[in-house]
Amino acid sequence: MKFPNYPYERPDYEAVKKEATFLVDQITHAEDASEVIAAVKAYEALTSKVDSNSQIAAIRHSIDTRDPFYDAENSYWDEHGPLYTELNTAYYKAILETRFEEELSDVIPETFFKMAEYQLKTLSPEVIPLLQKENEVSSSYNKLIASAQIDYDGKKLNLSQFGPYLQSTDREVRHSASTAQWQFFADHEKDFDDIYDQLVKIRHEIAQKLGFKDYVEYSYYNMMRFDYNREMVSTYREQILKDVVPVANRLYERQAERIGVKDMKYYDLPLNFLDGNATPKGTPEEIIKSGQKMYHELSPETGEFIDFMYDHDLLDLLAKEGKDSGGYCTYIPEFKSPFIFANFNGTSGDVDVLTHEAGHAFQIFNSRWITQPEIVFPTYESCEIHSMSMEFFTYPWMNLFFGDQTDKYKFAHLGSAVQFLPYGVLVDHFQHVVYENPELTPDERKAEWRRLEKLYNPHKDYDDNDLLERGGWWFRQGHIFGAPFYYIDYTLAQVCAFQFYKRALVDHDDTAWSDYLEICKVGGTKTFLEIVKLANLVSPFKEGSLTDVIHTIAAELDKVDDKSL
Repeated sequence: MKFPNYPYERPDYEAVKKEATFLVDQITHAEDASEVIAAVKAYEALTSKVDSNSQIAAIRHSIDTRDPFYDAENSYWDEHGPLYTELNTAYYKAILETRFEEELSDVIPETFFKMAEYQLKTLSPEVIPLLQKENEVSSSYNKLIASAQIDYDGKKLNLSQFGPYLQSTDREVRHSASTAQWQFFADHEKDFDDIYDQLVKIRHEIAQKLGFKDYVEYSYYNMMRFDYNREMVSTYREQILKDVVPVANRLYERQAERIGVKDMKYYDLPLNFLDGNATPKGTPEEIIKSGQKMYHELSPETGEFIDFMYDHDLLDLLAKEGKDSGGYCTYIPEFKSPFIFANFNGTSGDVDVLTHEAGHAFQIFNSRWITQPEIVFPTYESCEIHSMSMEFFTYPWMNLFFGDQTDKYKFAHLGSAVQFLPYGVLVDHFQHVVYENPELTPDERKAEWRRLEKLYNPHKDYDDNDLLERGGWWFRQGHIFGAPFYYIDYTLAQVCAFQFYKRALVDHDDTAWSDYLEICKVGGTKTFLEIVKLANLVSPFKEGSLTDVIHTIAAELDKVDDKSL
């Protein structure tokens, strides 16, 4: 069955609640282990069915946010999602309290018990209305972003469709396109401020009602950070400032020299080369076909995976009117199907989708043996190791997409990965400041962003853009609105992916791919630091862990005569 034919049915909440309550009662009053295990299996099937309908509705809504049916379904899940989560907490409580926990540990991975414990700490009936309101307000951000219809170049463009203009070799085009795009955010500044102000207040109240010091502490539990805390992250941020920011700044200086701009402005940053950035050759259909060839040649496992994705229409890649922005990968448990969503726009980002999001999907494909839907994905920072590392493992096939511009693409891609680390840490640091000081006004928040931006991204010159100079760049960072505290996970994973890059492409270590495949297979049955150890990588939290790998990457980039690309 192909994805367009996957059936969707809004669950009857009361019927699900009745069945869930019955199964929880069976677990609680079981006389022997076999009864508990049978009830657990039945609950997993129930959860899979609910999750599958939720994911199908979310995917179809993001494909066309104007569709009235799935818009209504999205509202239903905004309201009922926390209620289904509450049902699960009763199940988790029963699992943790059963006297047959030892027998259950033979069929349920240890991380499930950890996840259940953390879930109970972050949910109670009194915060359900707040979680519903949070979903509603967060969805209003997505709708606002998707509503962008900006007049430019005789067309009406959404935000994703500006990509080629922002990378134009004509500086005036870059400037005017950037101005037009950011004018949308300036025109809606009060809307973005109001949405975020509501979210901060709602989230702070959630944390307070649950007895947490602040929303930061709540979030570390909510994100299932079993291995690390905010103090470890603070130390990690200091390593980024010491080891990475100087390397990133040097790359920006080289970029300015390459494109012949002495006073590089924010709108110059998307252009890496004076004759244009590397762009994929061929139609979207040809790019997709090249992706299939790449994965067949990479390994038998990736070949089987990509055929499954294409044969079942589990990719929606082209930008179109009404479509939500960005890209993601998700999982539909009843059909054991990953799904990739993206917005092709004619830039190298189209190929990045076929590597990054496919890295997520490949991990899911290899973890489908896990019967607990909650742990098919590992925790977020582990998820991103799979996606970011796949970007590097596919380097040998980039010529399929870029031809004689392949070296240009690799240099820009590797360099931008280094430059991303300070920005990713900035996003996280900003959120720590915001939620540790929830009383900040919108203007004060923007000022805090700009203060931190000057630490992590000192190269940014906003010239004549008032909104950005006042600290408004983060308006377009959807994670800050919809996935708080997620962003640091990208940077932790990037450090791990750099280690795979070094092993596979610099040291030519044949075990790199087998280690990668191994961590794709375990899914969420191990914690972040356990996955790092299984992959034979060094923890990003270990002091000095960045020094060696960043030095290696800087040396690789220094070998390249980037002006000749």
